[in-house]
Amino acid sequence: MSMDIENKNFLIQNILSPALGQVLSKEALEKLSYFKNEKNDRPLIYIGAGTCGLGAGADKILKATKLYISEKNIEAEIIETGCIGLCSSEPLLDVKLPGQNRISFENVTEEKVNKILDNVFSMNLNGDKTLGQFTSGENKQWSNIQDINEHPFFKPQTRLVLKNCGIVNPVSIEEYIARGGYKHYLETIRKKSSFDVCDIIEKSGLRGRGGGGFPTGKKWKFAHAEVSDQKYLICNADEGDPGAFMDRAVIEGDPHKLIEGMAIAAYGIGATKAYVYIRAEYPLAIKRLKIALDQAREYGLLGERIFGSDVNFEIKVKMGAGAFVCGEETALIHSIEGKRGMPRPRPPFPAVSGLFGKPTIINNVETLANIPGIIEKGHEWFSSIGTENSKGTKVFALSGKIELTGLVEIPMGTTVREVLFNIAGGIKNNKKFKSVQIGGPSGGCITEQNLDIQIDYDSLIKVGAMMGSGGLVVMDEDTCMVDVAKFFMDFIQRESCGKCIPCREGTKRMLEILENITTRPHGNSHSALERINGVIQLEKLGKVIKETSLCGLGQTAPNPVLSTLKWFRYEYEEHIFDRQCSAGVCTDLRTFKIDVDKCTGCTICAKKCPTDAIIGAKKTAHFIVEDKCISCGTCVDVCKFDAIEVF
Repeated sequence: MSMDIENKNFLIQNILSPALGQVLSKEALEKLSYFKNEKNDRPLIYIGAGTCGLGAGADKILKATKLYISEKNIEAEIIETGCIGLCSSEPLLDVKLPGQNRISFENVTEEKVNKILDNVFSMNLNGDKTLGQFTSGENKQWSNIQDINEHPFFKPQTRLVLKNCGIVNPVSIEEYIARGGYKHYLETIRKKSSFDVCDIIEKSGLRGRGGGGFPTGKKWKFAHAEVSDQKYLICNADEGDPGAFMDRAVIEGDPHKLIEGMAIAAYGIGATKAYVYIRAEYPLAIKRLKIALDQAREYGLLGERIFGSDVNFEIKVKMGAGAFVCGEETALIHSIEGKRGMPRPRPPFPAVSGLFGKPTIINNVETLANIPGIIEKGHEWFSSIGTENSKGTKVFALSGKIELTGLVEIPMGTTVREVLFNIAGGIKNNKKFKSVQIGGPSGGCITEQNLDIQIDYDSLIKVGAMMGSGGLVVMDEDTCMVDVAKFFMDFIQRESCGKCIPCREGTKRMLEILENITTRPHGNSHSALERINGVIQLEKLGKVIKETSLCGLGQTAPNPVLSTLKWFRYEYEEHIFDRQCSAGVCTDLRTFKIDVDKCTGCTICAKKCPTDAIIGAKKTAHFIVEDKCISCGTCVDVCKFDAIEVF
């Protein structure tokens, strides 16, 4: 009998099958410690091989590590983990020697691998850049190395969804079960009714983490009450917001938690079939999810008559083509059905008539990943975290002009200032904070004056923003907010399904207006009056689009524009009246002037100018004809005497 089968039988007999509260023998507890990698008989080397880690060079670290243990003839096990959340410190390399705490090294390069491993195996850390050590009562501590949970990035966090990410082997069902996984799912289907499950989730106060924030338990009860021969559960992993990567990281780092959450949710609503709708651009997440699904089937956690019960449940993976609109519930359903991903009017809502006309519940990855913890610890525990109307934690993806980028999970009610300046270390290069875009293309800006606002569903709406899926894009003083609005409007316009006129045509007109005021006026076509009228129309258009669009994409499409208009109107006025972009981002608004004292009349700029906008005789100072200049900057690039001034 192979060791894998022995492990499977041990876990099923001692963890998954027994009744709650069974006391394990000392030998069984020691074996669980082995599965959890707390007691290891050989060195374990962990490499952060999520998408962010691989992008930073983790594949090279992996090759160098394999070469090292091969050349040194060391019997060590290499484990590829997901992202621990601190993406700015990738690649990460952790080492756990037998009897010692696991220690983590940050910003590892291929050249550093040998030195780091030499120092670890010789028990002599000599100035290597460590992130921290994972303290365990059964292991010896490394001297002068802080506990990783005391790191300024991790200390303020409350990691429920991200608890295992970057720590466990994502494709080891043995480790997941040893850490308590699937145990409470099986107890649920043995001892609780499906309505009890819905009731627990409703009492917990969990709200959808995909953007709308609808109470999850209440949503489940709608589907539970429907009488049907077939019900469906859909996990929406079609993460399309620019700057958002929470769902990807959870699936790459802890896929079994998602599977268990889906299994509990399906039992609650009475579904026997489920889909994970995930964008094809997430190949690593898809690969690890499929491995985890195969493992769950092998253990009898998916399939028919699960662990001798009357519960049947199966999960399929459906890859999407990356259309942003397919993040909307009804468009997603159409895509799974093999149709073009386009929203439909509601009602009927999917909980009544969804996939193939059957009752269907759609939740996103983070929502479902919260379920196992709530079932394990109870609704009172979860509802004790957060604010009155926003319970639990929220995962955010921090990107942009911030010192520490990555994933953070904080209790609802934490202020924006705490996240940006305590956890993420403040603005990069000591620049001045300008704004943070929260909620992606559907969200809005939070400015300096609103930094102390609590992060919860209600508070954000009051300042014209929204939680969204959880993207936080930080901007500093060098950011042009008009350009930001144009970026998001261009994204929305390209991603519109085109079904309804307000979204299809309205976003196109809004984008044209933004392009008008960020380009250099030529002739009478871009007169100041026309540009002023354009801004006025932006607000009117935005309100019409919000009120008349068919789906959530169109209804929230104008938010970035309306938000920047509200808080940064002076930048719009600067673009219109002064025809300038003080941030220097809108290059078409730049003006160029030749410093006659520096110009030698070499004629290189005149020869390279694509519009013949530079005039002057050889060996005499040249001049730029402003009406001909297209602000391309070629003259600046070719001038050898720094004679071109940019305004």
